[in-house]
Amino acid sequence: MLPNSFDIFGNIAVLKFDSKISKKDKVAVARELIRQHSSIKTVVEKSNKFSGRLRTMKTSYLAGEKTKIAVYKENNCVFRFDIDKTYFSPRLSNERKEIALQVKKNEKVLVMFAGVAPFSIVIAKLAKPKIVYSVEINRAASKFAEENVRINKAWNVEVIQGDVKKVMHKFVKQKLKFSRIVMARPQLKESFLKWAFMVIKKGGIINYYGFAKSPDEVVNVIKDEAKKSKKKIKINLVKRAGNIAPYRYRWRVDMRVIN
Repeated sequence: MLPNSFDIFGNIAVLKFDSKISKKDKVAVARELIRQHSSIKTVVEKSNKFSGRLRTMKTSYLAGEKTKIAVYKENNCVFRFDIDKTYFSPRLSNERKEIALQVKKNEKVLVMFAGVAPFSIVIAKLAKPKIVYSVEINRAASKFAEENVRINKAWNVEVIQGDVKKVMHKFVKQKLKFSRIVMARPQLKESFLKWAFMVIKKGGIINYYGFAKSPDEVVNVIKDEAKKSKKKIKINLVKRAGNIAPYRYRWRVDMRVIN
């Protein structure tokens, strides 16, 4: 019997079992899943949640081909990544499309915490931005991002490996400004809005992701940060973008920076 929930990363299925289930039964379930779904070539068990600064998880092999390299397709794009060394959420596929469809021709876009570049590449392929800067601290994720740029021929995506704060300092010195910033934030205490406000154009849009029980908690953080940065904002949209844990959700807030 399959677990209540599992993720499919293209050719790899990631299962989470109750601790009481034996290894023999886990392998039997994994083999049956491969038998039923021809697209699934590998099944692994998730041994912990996404954790740490790099948002990585640990998995153990159960059945099929012995690989941790996923080949995942969405929004007419293809992504390769190592499921243990990089973060990727297939559940954000519709989010990536929604934001891409907001992007206007010739926008200069910044994606912070970009991972293997799913937001960056979907935006590049579905819209016609002038350039998309894709910033990620994880070296392994950045290497896959560069590969994914080549695979998708998304030549207007520039991958930058580095800490967001240090990269923002460089952008400030270079007087770079962006018409849109996508903040696909991990679950960290810091909002990083201070850094986004430094490089957003007057009238620019920020697509911000926050984690809380209620949207008001996220909106209040945004308003406090805007006040500290002496920025006037207009919130255009607040929407729930997924469940993280019982009574804790991912919220997307789309805001325009007025000044």
